[in-house]
Order: sequence, then structure tokens, then C-alpha cells
Amino acid sequence: MPTLLHLDTSVFPGEASASRAVTATFRQEWEAQHPNGTVIYRDLAAEPLPHLDGLAAQAGFVPTESHTPEQQAAFALRDTLAGELERADAVLIGAPMYNFTIPSTLKAWLDHVIIMGRTSGAEQTTTSGTPAIVVASRGGGYGPGTPRESYEFVTTYLEKALKDALNLDVEFVVPELTMARSNPAMADLVELSDASKAKAHEDAASKAKELAARFAA
Repeated sequence: MPTLLHLDTSVFPGEASASRAVTATFRQEWEAQHPNGTVIYRDLAAEPLPHLDGLAAQAGFVPTESHTPEQQAAFALRDTLAGELERADAVLIGAPMYNFTIPSTLKAWLDHVIIMGRTSGAEQTTTSGTPAIVVASRGGGYGPGTPRESYEFVTTYLEKALKDALNLDVEFVVPELTMARSNPAMADLVELSDASKAKAHEDAASKAKELAARFAA
């Protein structure tokens, strides 16, 4: 049975988080299709990873059989996280926009799992082709043609980090204008916000079914 790696990063719990709500929809549909499958779950907001330090970074460029005891200890977490990614048949990531970009907790995860010559590189890697669904929620509107289009550094960054660095097959689900119901200045955008939210849940469920059918074939 397939394995799903599910990462949530929102600082808000449950339904208070647009990204968590949509990843929950994906996961619910995924588990309905794969009741005996495996889910590796990390809540990076509740249990943040340490930032990559110099010793752990250096160890990534040294063959494991040549690691010093200090490098071996420093690399252990990177090896664990990369192993989780390598075991995954599909990846689900909740990535809300904070100050125009991804949460620092997600950046820390990426810094650990991007390992040159293993998960990353010009040649075939251990993660090449793995499908990844990213729920990139945002409080305002940053789509093409909007005044703040140039401020959008979530999908633009993650496409490079996940697709170009890790060679994942990346698709985005984007609920936007999520602050409309709580921000009086956005009152006239509530209808658009609700429509975006509904479409995001629909897209998440659809993509989960699509991937389920792929693995069942």
C-alpha cells in the first residue's frame, strides 16, 4: 500500500488554518482510498525542526562511510527526514504565506532534506518523480494581474525547491483571500474568498482521488 508524507506548517490549529483544513480534505480522501496505507505526519509548527547548522551541512557533502562521529551525529536528523521523503509515494504540504513567503519551519525542513547527490542533483535522484501536492494558502490576492503579484514568493519558491532541487512532480492548490471574513477592509471580497475556499477543497479531494487511482492501477 502507498505511503503519504504529510507536512503541516500553519501556526494556527485546525479549522482556524485554511491550509490545514484543505490538507485535511486531501488526507481524508486519500485514507478513504487507502485505508491500509501508511501516513507519515509531521506538524512542523507544533514540533519545529532545528535549523541546519554548519556541521550537518558539511556532513551532507561527505560520504556517510567517511563521517566522523560528530558528523554522523549531526547528519542523523537529515538522514531520517530524507528517508521519510524517499519512502513516500506522494507528498502533501500545507504552506501558508507568511510575510510573502513560506513559514520558516518549512524552510528548515527543506534545508535538511535537500542533499546533493542523493535527493537533489542533475541526474536521477532518490525522490525523482514523486507527486507532491502543495496547499499554498494566502490571506490576500497575489494571482497574475493583481497589484501584489510580484510579492508572491510561496509558489514561485516552492516550484524551484521542490521541482528543480528535489525533482518532485509538483501541483499547487491555492485558497486565497482567506482573511476576507475577518478583515473588514476585505468585506467586498467575501464571496470570492468563499468560492476560492470551496474550489481548493474540491481540487484537494480530486487530486487525492487521482493519485489513488494511479497507485491502484
